[in-house]
Amino acid sequence: MKKKILVAGGAGFLGSHLCDALVQQGHDVICVDNFYTGRAANLAHLERCVEIIEHDVCHPLYVEVDEIYNLACPASRIHYQTDPVQTTKTSLLGALHLLELARKTGAKILQASTSEVYGDPLVHPQPETYWGHVNPIGIRACYDEGKRCAETLFFDYWRQYDVKIAVARIFNTYGPRMHPNDGRVVSNFIVQALQGKPLTIFGDGQQTRSFCFVSDLVQGLILLMENSLEGPINFGNPVEFTMKELAQLILKLTGSKAEICYHPLPQDDPKQRQPDITLAQSLGWEPKISLLEGLKTTIEYFSNELAYV
Repeated sequence: MKKKILVAGGAGFLGSHLCDALVQQGHDVICVDNFYTGRAANLAHLERCVEIIEHDVCHPLYVEVDEIYNLACPASRIHYQTDPVQTTKTSLLGALHLLELARKTGAKILQASTSEVYGDPLVHPQPETYWGHVNPIGIRACYDEGKRCAETLFFDYWRQYDVKIAVARIFNTYGPRMHPNDGRVVSNFIVQALQGKPLTIFGDGQQTRSFCFVSDLVQGLILLMENSLEGPINFGNPVEFTMKELAQLILKLTGSKAEICYHPLPQDDPKQRQPDITLAQSLGWEPKISLLEGLKTTIEYFSNELAYV
């Protein structure tokens, strides 16, 4: 059935891929973005298929829709720490205003939450029942606690107002359209390798992450929206890699002769991050793209992007 769907943060890396998938399914898609980190180029190929509204979700919005995806918040450390007050406002006020929109229109709303709600975890891998280990006054708290409080709002609107919700906890995701200067480890390593610059590893390189290709993640979000479960549900690739392993693989795939350099680990940076995806698997979801395959596609994208810089 054709639906009218609002994607807040739809011009961002993840949001633009979600818009792609929803358009391909035949839906009417509205992208709402203030273009703080989102880029018009990410939607250029959809300009005749997607209605674009330039708007900051820190302010109320009204439009008749059937479904809402809330992806509106800077997700990279460099971007969300540049203006931490605005990051917190976007998480809280953005969630509040979009929940109010869902309440008024009867739309179902999905919150793009994050594995950062687990903080620097003491439980490994992280199941949805784990409450996390988060520093509420640290430099990452604007994002971590903002997303945690947004989840609180979502479940309170569900309990108090019967708003139809879904909460997805997204683990590290990568792929084409990542911003080359967003500070995330995959884009950092690829850009540095292609430019022949030293690959920057923070800490000793033994800390781990699990990397999910963007197309897999998008299918998980759509599947959750179509399901009756409220969540929260983890979405990510459970295959774990150390930062040193990732750097070495990217050097091999790019053919780069760049060196690896080590810097001190930033405050509250997680030592391990791996999703327990048992609940997502119960929905019939599982990542299909291997890190090797996904990195090849992402390296090709950045090679083309950097050629025009």
